[in-house]
Amino acid sequence: MAEEHTRHPNTNCNICKKEIYRRPFEIKMNKGRVFCGSICYGISSRKEKPCVICGKLILAQFNKKTCSRSCSNIQRTGIKYKGASPRDKVKYQRGLKIRLLEARGKKCERCSYSKYEILQVHHRDRNRNNNDLGNLALICPNCHYEEHFLEKSWLRKKIEK
Repeated sequence: MAEEHTRHPNTNCNICKKEIYRRPFEIKMNKGRVFCGSICYGISSRKEKPCVICGKLILAQFNKKTCSRSCSNIQRTGIKYKGASPRDKVKYQRGLKIRLLEARGKKCERCSYSKYEILQVHHRDRNRNNNDLGNLALICPNCHYEEHFLEKSWLRKKIEK
């Protein structure tokens, strides 16, 4: 019967300090960084940095600076953001439409189509920045399309030739 050969530990794992055997050239090649297994190697490869508020170690990824929502809230206290939020165009257009619906009724000003939910705000002078109520009209999508696109239609040019 063959005698079983066992290696005697010649170094320690850098993470858990468990005694292990590695070939001397492996120790030299890895500059003394030896690990008992993939778990300890994975732990050594983690890049961690401290939370800027509490100091708890967090993974250094995604530009994270804090470990939790509570630390993030603490960090953001006292921050002054640049003035008020800019005027939201969508909300402003909705407000214009509501004002026009109240002033002119809930139907298209051209064809009297009565589904007010789909009516669109049309600028008569075609200047989107001129939002005077006299310049605005509430019209249905069909009338709006006729107003803007019918005169430039490629189909009209083809048929009239």
